[in-house]
Amino acid sequence: MVKSSKGFRSRTRGSLTKEVRERGLPPVTRFLQTFEPGARVIVRLEASDPRGQPHPRYQGRVAVVVGRVGRAFRIEFRDGNKRKQLLANAVHLIPAGGSAEAHA
Repeated sequence: MVKSSKGFRSRTRGSLTKEVRERGLPPVTRFLQTFEPGARVIVRLEASDPRGQPHPRYQGRVAVVVGRVGRAFRIEFRDGNKRKQLLANAVHLIPAGGSAEAHA
């Protein structure tokens, strides 16, 4: 039996690969988004974000903004029965009420 790789991009290559038309950094307006506490957002991975990103297992989760810490937002969601909090940059968040195509 072969031992599976434990590298950083192991099993996430599809999630962290952009389509040809999406290459490069996202527009500046996505970095400048602001969310009020209590707003519902969707966690989205941005493969080219230079400041790091949330764990790939949180891709597509609906979360609630709890507050702001510096430039990042503290979001809260449920993972099974556990309540989890996470720091995410604005570039990784999409408003849950709007369409994903307008913000992708």
